Amino acid sequence: MAIGHVRYSTTGGGSWENSQPVWRDDGREVALAHNGNLTNAVELYNELRELGIEFRGTSDSEIIAALLSVEETRPIENAVAAVMPRLRGAYSTVVMTKRAVVAFRDPHGVRPLSLGRLDDETWCVASESCAFDIIGAKLVREVAPGEAVSMTADGLSSVQVVPSERTAHCVFEHIYFSRPDSRLEGRVLQEVRGKMGEILAREAPVDADLVISVPDSGNAAANGFARATGLPKDDGLIKNRYVQRTFIQPGQELRKHGLRMKFNPLPEIISGRRVVVVDDSIVRGNTTRQIIGMLRDAGATEVHLRISAPPIRNPCHYGVDMSTREEMIAHNRTVEQIAAEIGADSLAYLSLDGVYEAVGTPREVHCDACFSGHYPLGDGDGANGKYALEELPVVQGAS
Repeated sequence: MAIGHVRYSTTGGGSWENSQPVWRDDGREVALAHNGNLTNAVELYNELRELGIEFRGTSDSEIIAALLSVEETRPIENAVAAVMPRLRGAYSTVVMTKRAVVAFRDPHGVRPLSLGRLDDETWCVASESCAFDIIGAKLVREVAPGEAVSMTADGLSSVQVVPSERTAHCVFEHIYFSRPDSRLEGRVLQEVRGKMGEILAREAPVDADLVISVPDSGNAAANGFARATGLPKDDGLIKNRYVQRTFIQPGQELRKHGLRMKFNPLPEIISGRRVVVVDDSIVRGNTTRQIIGMLRDAGATEVHLRISAPPIRNPCHYGVDMSTREEMIAHNRTVEQIAAEIGADSLAYLSLDGVYEAVGTPREVHCDACFSGHYPLGDGDGANGKYALEELPVVQGAS
């Protein structure tokens, strides 16, 4: 048995104490990995502190681990069933004891969680189904919202712990977060993102000579845009495969330096042409502004930006480390003002209706708060931000 974790921190800073999997031994030894954000983290933290439970870090994931660890008198499956109703927000989680690995998902199903099978006796879970392809496993199904799945030497068992009255699958998983070779809600995301590009071309056509993508996030949508318009598509920006994502780097100067290392424009492809640049989203706008400048320096006569998502105007409270509203370029700006700010000849976003047309499932089963500002799980009254636990008053004698 083993569990692992590769995400950056959401609640809590990037210290070693907040790294996952989290290990606790408050009665039962557990290791836990968690994707999502609790909106009642501060409340649960204070309850546990009053019981004398101390924490090494400041992540909401450690709170879940502590809650399961102190439930030592019952099997881990029963402990999970007792703890899940106390959690608010988004949590796709795996917890491991010496006997079992239990995977459980919040009743809204905000973040993805998939169940796979390697052979007749070996089960596995992952945030994305593409992980199964790598190890030769087969996707069985998604873990249902509100379900807990237990894997032991005796095999697989599952129980619906919390009723799922209103799912809120993150629609941005379809647009950007999940890998294009993953399956969500029964569809391969490469296909869904290509459809978004086709719809974007229908909604916002442009007179141009060439379609290019911002790799890799815009590749599938750019393919769809080119198919729908009949425009040729080429690789005008070459991506350095050995540089990490820039939008999560902690500081603007570091992001700028990372971008110069990340993309290299090709003048032989771009020079003298009216270029349509397709990407999946704009958050702060700094990266996009620099890309447009690089394309103009490479000789593009016009740069028309097409985004396969609506404008991002609101932070995520359910597991994505996004900017504050004030940092977002779409905050209090029209599309025309954003285009002027980033230096594009034109800018168009895919409509929210267009997104759901491509996804193929209705808006009512998703969360699109980053676009709409409607938070289906609530936002914790703003008390559970990234550094909420680090900003609490220091308790005398606390470690």
